[in-house]
Amino acid sequence: EVQLVESGGGLVQAGGSLRLSCRVSGVSFDDYAIGWFRQAPGKEREEVSCIRSLDNRTYYADSVKGRFSITSDNAKNTVYVQMNSLKAEDTAEYYCETYPVACSGPYDNWGKGTQVPASS
Repeated sequence: EVQLVESGGGLVQAGGSLRLSCRVSGVSFDDYAIGWFRQAPGKEREEVSCIRSLDNRTYYADSVKGRFSITSDNAKNTVYVQMNSLKAEDTAEYYCETYPVACSGPYDNWGKGTQVPASS
């Protein structure tokens, strides 16, 4: 059974930083890419970032380039996204997901999410 558990969300001031974690079980990082998407109330889902450990390829949405950084700790089966210079528009529920082939392909599992609420 594939399970993804996100953590690390919370209130932070504009301009601040957060690091989200995604603990993954049931898949091998050698075979899967792991990504993050976010969804804010009333808005469409947005793919934020993704990493494929096999060749260390990464993807970032234009809206987060230069501010977010994704890394993978294969020994811990955990993917992190470091989010710096946070903006009001980063407010959303953040979910991690698995891609069986590559970041550009379809995704097939996702977690329950962690919230990054509106910052003051």
